[in-house]
Formats: sequence, structure tokens, C-alpha cells
Amino acid sequence: MTMTPIRGSAALLLAFAALAAHAQQKPVDIGFIGTLSTPAGYIGEDERDAFMLAVKEGGGKLGGVPVNVRVEDDALKPANAKQIADKMVQGGVRLFTGVNFSNVLAAVAPTVLNAGGFYVSLNAGPSNYAGKACNPNYFSVSFQNDSYADTAGIAANELGAKRVAVMAPNYQAGRDAVAGFKRTYKGEIAEEIYTKLDQADFSVELARIRSLNPDAIFQFHPGGAGINLTKQFANSGLSDKIKMITPIYSMDERMLAATGNAGKGFYLSSLWSADLDNAQNKHFVEAFTKAYNRAPTAYAAQAYDTANLLGTGLKAVDGDIAGKPDAFRDALRRADFPSVRGKFKFGPNQHPVQDWYLLHIEAGPDGKLVYKNLKVIARGHTDVHAADCKM
Repeated sequence: MTMTPIRGSAALLLAFAALAAHAQQKPVDIGFIGTLSTPAGYIGEDERDAFMLAVKEGGGKLGGVPVNVRVEDDALKPANAKQIADKMVQGGVRLFTGVNFSNVLAAVAPTVLNAGGFYVSLNAGPSNYAGKACNPNYFSVSFQNDSYADTAGIAANELGAKRVAVMAPNYQAGRDAVAGFKRTYKGEIAEEIYTKLDQADFSVELARIRSLNPDAIFQFHPGGAGINLTKQFANSGLSDKIKMITPIYSMDERMLAATGNAGKGFYLSSLWSADLDNAQNKHFVEAFTKAYNRAPTAYAAQAYDTANLLGTGLKAVDGDIAGKPDAFRDALRRADFPSVRGKFKFGPNQHPVQDWYLLHIEAGPDGKLVYKNLKVIARGHTDVHAADCKM
């Protein structure tokens, strides 16, 4: 009888000790390497801000686990990014995200994966990591690069474009985009035109398109290059007679604001729009707009989802990624988190299976340009490279 209170007190002390230890848990370092400078820097800004919004909403935690997000600017230079990744890996960081451009990811991912770390992409989706080079520790929460282009090919078919000129920068994501568009488009490719990643003047290319006289243009030029191209396309007069079909990443909300009325009439393939009718998306749009005084982009939506997915993995292992990598990986694979996209799951190559939409840029009731969500153009869409993934 007299021992019961002692056992009870001991149990209470142990419980308090456990709580104190948990309260003092060392934060998990997350390497966030992104493009925060150059004309494309606003993309990295949106991604960083949305990711950090999720962290702030968790009180400095993801999945209840304290995190330390180490943000670094790669300046859109693969060598810079590799140097940053090398330093972080040597310092013990084992969880990475943030890279926006595929050529930069090609420099970062091997460093992370070869060290036994995890890379979870919030944007870049090069085809090799979806296929033959897939890796158990590599996930994409955004897309595989072909997906925003093969869905644009579906859109071109539905819009009745019989002859299309294709234009993209000559790097991994640009080549993936062209391959994806050609895979689903059923009409004639008038010509494939490749540009420089940081190109500012498109007068030669637009003159070539004028001579080709296609029904439509499919182009993929994110960031500053896309802003310049859109303005020059409108000033050339070609926009009056040639449809422009792009992924959302070639005319996102920030680009639309920067181009005035030049983006009016664009047709876009997108995995997300601000008007998607689910509770998590409504919360995200409101919270992001309130926190940063601007509308979120698809980049931001993907980053917010990425942070919340990571929270499920960290919660499953109580932050011990190095000690419980299999449990962390399994938790990520389940994708048991509220996505701003509504339905979300991973395919066998750990890339998304998701719906894609056809958006149209048009004037709203107040004359301001808005994205009108016309319809779903691909349900439960995945990528063709999954068949080559042997995990």
C-alpha cells in the first residue's frame, strides 16, 4: 500500500523528464537552396515564403518537430548550389528542398543522395529522377517536368490548334517541356525553337514565328525571360492572331502583374489555381495573402504542400531522420497531409499523381486580368517515366 504513491511519483517524474527532453529537442536542419536573386529570384522568394508560412503556423515546427530552415541563394548557378550543398552535408544536414531550376538540381541532388540524405523537390522535376535514376530518398511534390507540357499538349488539341510552333530554353526543363508537349499534341509542329536560359531579347525568334504563321505557340519561359517574351509578343502584334499556350510557370501571378495586359488571352495548364474549392486551399490563399500582402503563385502552393508533407515524415520519426530513414521514407510515401490541391498521392516513382486544369487569362468584372479555371484537362495525371523506375 505504501509503495503505490512512490511508484506514482516516480512515474510522474519520468513523465515530466520526458516532456522536458522533448521541449529541449534539437531542431532538425532543413537545407533550403533556392534561386533568390537574378530576374527569377521572385520564384525562390515565393517558395521560401510559403514554406516558412507553414513553419510559422507550426510555431517553428513541422509535424510538431522543431526545425531550423537554412536558406541559401544559389543565384541560378549550379556550381554555387553544389558548393552550398557540399557544405551543408558536411555539417550534418540530411534533409533538403528549395531548388527551382532543373540544371541546379542536377548539381545538388547527387551530393545529397550520395550522403544518404533526402531530397524533396518543391518545383524542379527532371525526367531522369522520375525514371531510370529514381532514388528511394528522392521525392517530388510538384511534378515531373513533362507534365506541365504534355497537359499543355492536351490543351492545344482541345483548343483546335492544328499547327504549333514550340519554343523553350535549351536546358533540362526546356527539353523535357518540348518532349512532353510533343508526346500528347496531335497536330503539326511548325518548328522547335530553343532559346538561352537567361535570354532577354526574342525579336529573332518572334520574326521566325511570324514567318511560320502557326495557329498557336507553346512556350516555356519562367521568370524574367517569360516576362520579356510576353511583352515582346504583345508588342509584335502576333498576339492578335496566334494563341499562346503555356504552363502556369510561364505566366504566373507575379509575371501577370509585371506584364500589364500583355498576358490577356493566354491559355495555361496548371496543377493548381487559387479558386480550388477545398478547405486547405482556402486557408492557404488567405494566410499567404495576409502574411505577405500579395497573391500566392503555384510555386508557393507547391512549397506549402512540401513543408506540410515533410511534417508528416518528421512526426513519424520524432525528427530522427538519420536513425529511422525507412520510417521517414514510408511516412512521406503515404502523403497523408491536407494538400492545397485537394487530391494528392505519389506514384511508384515518388512523383505526384494529380489533376491538371486549363486556365484562361481574361478580364474580370473590374477589368483586372484574372485566371478563369475552365475545366480539368487531365485527371489523376502522372508521368511516362515511372515505367523506367526500378525501386
